[in-house]
Amino acid sequence: MKHSTCRLPVVFATLLPLALAVQPLQAKSDLEQVEVSVGRLLEEGHYTHQSLNDEVSKKFLRTYLELLDFSHLFFTQQDVDALYAKYGTSIDDDVLLGNLKPAYEIYELYQKRVDNRVAKVKELLNGPIEVKPDTTIELSRQKAPWPKDEAEADEMWRARIANELLQEKLSEHPIEPGPQLVARRYDRLMRNVHEEDQPEQVKLFLAALAQTYDPHSEYLSKADLKNFSINMGLSLVGIGAMLRTEDGYAKIESLVPGGPAQKAGSIKVGDRITAVAQGAAEFADVRDMRLDKVVEMIRGKKGTKVRLLVIPSDAPDPSKRKTIELVRDEIKLKDQEARADIIIKKDKNGEPVKLGWLTLPSFYADMERHQKSTTKDVLQLLKRLKKENVGGLVVDLRRNGGGSLEEAIALTGLFLKSGPVVQTKGSNGNIVVSSDPDPGIAYTGPLVVLTSRQSASASEIFAAALQDYGRALVVGDKNTFGKGTVQTILEIGRFTSLLGSSSQEDGALKLTIQKFYRVAGGSTQLHGVASDIVLPSLTDLPEFGEGSLKNALPYDEVPKARYTKWGEPPQIFTEELKRRSEARVKESPEFHYVLEDMERLRRKLDENRISLNEEARRAELSEDKMRKELRAKDRLARQGTDDTKIYRLTLDTVDKPNLQLVMFPGKLTAANNSKVAPEAASDAETDIFGTGDGTKEPALDPVRDEALSILGDLVDLSAGPKTASATTPATATP
Repeated sequence: MKHSTCRLPVVFATLLPLALAVQPLQAKSDLEQVEVSVGRLLEEGHYTHQSLNDEVSKKFLRTYLELLDFSHLFFTQQDVDALYAKYGTSIDDDVLLGNLKPAYEIYELYQKRVDNRVAKVKELLNGPIEVKPDTTIELSRQKAPWPKDEAEADEMWRARIANELLQEKLSEHPIEPGPQLVARRYDRLMRNVHEEDQPEQVKLFLAALAQTYDPHSEYLSKADLKNFSINMGLSLVGIGAMLRTEDGYAKIESLVPGGPAQKAGSIKVGDRITAVAQGAAEFADVRDMRLDKVVEMIRGKKGTKVRLLVIPSDAPDPSKRKTIELVRDEIKLKDQEARADIIIKKDKNGEPVKLGWLTLPSFYADMERHQKSTTKDVLQLLKRLKKENVGGLVVDLRRNGGGSLEEAIALTGLFLKSGPVVQTKGSNGNIVVSSDPDPGIAYTGPLVVLTSRQSASASEIFAAALQDYGRALVVGDKNTFGKGTVQTILEIGRFTSLLGSSSQEDGALKLTIQKFYRVAGGSTQLHGVASDIVLPSLTDLPEFGEGSLKNALPYDEVPKARYTKWGEPPQIFTEELKRRSEARVKESPEFHYVLEDMERLRRKLDENRISLNEEARRAELSEDKMRKELRAKDRLARQGTDDTKIYRLTLDTVDKPNLQLVMFPGKLTAANNSKVAPEAASDAETDIFGTGDGTKEPALDPVRDEALSILGDLVDLSAGPKTASATTPATATP
């Protein structure tokens, strides 16, 4: 990013003398040198300029304890109180003095607590666990207090193990007998805890220190730095999913645009992986397995198959699982390219209207050859869409997690005259206004930007600018993700090498150095971009946004930039567009299903409890299965009633007269038009009727359909180009 790059020399120049100044006279080990450097870099280089003081010390200690014991299961409140009494106001000084004793002592206590607990779990598994019929347990203990003492912990664990056994008993995909599986799982957990050597313990300790400042600052070990480079280079062979550990599960944090997982459409953000199988081999349980080992099992040679057993993010019961088979492939830049669709549908008067749809998986740029970028590619697509005389355009950012800041600025400029696009403030308080220097406009017609909670960073800058200018109507989830910060990578070796340490082994610090602000003055941090028209969506939960992350930086504002609003902003029609949209949503069977699921999921998240009564659990699972089967029958009955036609436009076909027909009356998709029997629909529902991306175009995507209807209304209300005589684009071929 331009701004962070130009500021780095200043950052380095001010930090090196400080790093040198704090060294005590006695020689320090490499790990101790790294600890001091990370502490000083955070103090002097982080956006907040927050000193390592007693307040940060307490926050740091809690972050470290929760990094070790995420679900508050192994430590007791007695342990926590004792650790606060010993380290609560001194651990900051230990960091700056290069004293790693607290890191090792706390981890040693954690090892002892895990050993003791696993021994008790095995005792429980030797016999039946009796629980009262009305017993319930918390689904997530992330916000729960630590048990006050060992006796309370024993009672909590008794219910926890009873639930794990019940989950395996109810699972439609059993791996091995429950007691055997659970015993093996906790043996693995104990083994993993003991395999962490001192460098690994220091990595966890410094990771907690970085995350104390904000959730996007992170200490990267040498191995982490290598993996980061692989992911940034997009040369990794795998399924294209970013994972993180949560409550012992490998949880899907994001999907790489164009990767096998996103193309399949059957795995979603928030899904938890409980087992992995190579090809047709048996599943191996991965609960409580180290994340790097889970990743290693999922990665593999191009063209090979991997099967995942996952708990869907919206599953009412953790025993509800589904099998997903994916073919590993190399994730290339080409798979993330922009693409467009030309859509012919009927307006409210039954007349055909031609609309454009632009899908942007990410904001990309080929830094080496300077031949490829989001802006250049979109410009080609827009030229063809204009040639086809589309009446309006939707820009789909629902799964766009960001990318190049420069591309977000340049792309915004395709829809506006020259002017400010985003403001950036550094830790020194200076504000830099980044503008689009090109006065040309590539597209001037009605414009809708479609977003979701997964739209983040550069996506939010693009959507916010077009909204602030009154150039586009933002439609989708209530808010986007809310990541309004900039990070840079600092290699620790550039500091420790001057002190005799090994520069190649010290890892790096991903450091938050700036914040983004809209031209209207508000930050995209935490609040994200609010939609002008909100559509029901299962992704629209605050649990999926920046606000759900611990230690997130706050929202704030800067002075408004000077800019000129669009001549006829679409927001003048917002109330009428809302009225029409709400009427359609109310009558839509698909949105009725979405609203039902949203209410059920919200209730589950708020209650955060699940019954240990087997009969009640089976009844709930049966109800869930029946509901999906009824919906599948209803969808099959409605299939063929939509007469929308969709023609795919890619960068390879942008200049060709023939375009691929990917959806047409009476068929699910051109590539996959097979019927699904009602009895099989429960398992197939997500694959056939979901909201996947890539080559398997979803037949049912109510948010997509409603966004098109809103655009059609906007075209009508703004007296845009009429397309009553809309014809097939060029000479399309099915």
